[in-house]
Amino acid sequence: MKLHFLGTTGYHPNNQRQTACLMLPELGVILDAGTGMFRARDLIATDTLDIFLSHTHLDHSIGLTYLYDILFQRPLKRVTVHLESDKVAAIEQHLFSQALFPVPPNFEIQVMSAGQSIPLAGNARLNPFSVDHPGGCLAFRIDGLPGGKSMAYVTDTTAEDDSPYIQSISSVDTLIHECYFPDGWEDRAKLTGHSCLTPVARIAKSAGAGQCYLVHVNPLVENDPPLDLNSVRDIFQNIQVANDQQVIEV
Repeated sequence: MKLHFLGTTGYHPNNQRQTACLMLPELGVILDAGTGMFRARDLIATDTLDIFLSHTHLDHSIGLTYLYDILFQRPLKRVTVHLESDKVAAIEQHLFSQALFPVPPNFEIQVMSAGQSIPLAGNARLNPFSVDHPGGCLAFRIDGLPGGKSMAYVTDTTAEDDSPYIQSISSVDTLIHECYFPDGWEDRAKLTGHSCLTPVARIAKSAGAGQCYLVHVNPLVENDPPLDLNSVRDIFQNIQVANDQQVIEV
């Protein structure tokens, strides 16, 4: 099963990266709809599309307004955006208000909540769980991938050694986790609801993850890699920063 990183930065795009968007074309699943969403058009491989929003901050939802082009000459049977009930108005009334976008949404909305188990294609199931972030945020675990594999996507939260969500990602094969800040920016991370590098490495170790890919990195840092991964290799060896348009097996 291939996972495509369509957008790997947060807040705003830069010359290297678009904002949050991941896609599993074989399942017809997209996780978050940031500016990287425009890249989904050439990857559509199913007749339905399910878009799961962790939350509705613009760097995770603005791509919904790209769907008219993404779906152009792609006659899908159904396109569904899944989000928490208290976020629906942000999409229907604000993002798609007449003052901001001239036409109504071309998708249906389905409310989801933490603790659900949502069936996907084949034997896969998606389980949302809550993480701490201003305004509220969900993370996602997908089990039942080919070969019995699993993956989790945790964005926009502050990683802590005692973070409650560790149990939700226990023994996951592939962990995709946000990491906006390097070490030394802990106060800023806590203020904004984001993570520093060493705590994320500790989370991956505590969860017993097989591998960890870092996303939602700071767009002001265009170094390659944008984080000093060697500083955490002794904590968690199999860690790397994901790049836009990178494709991995999960």
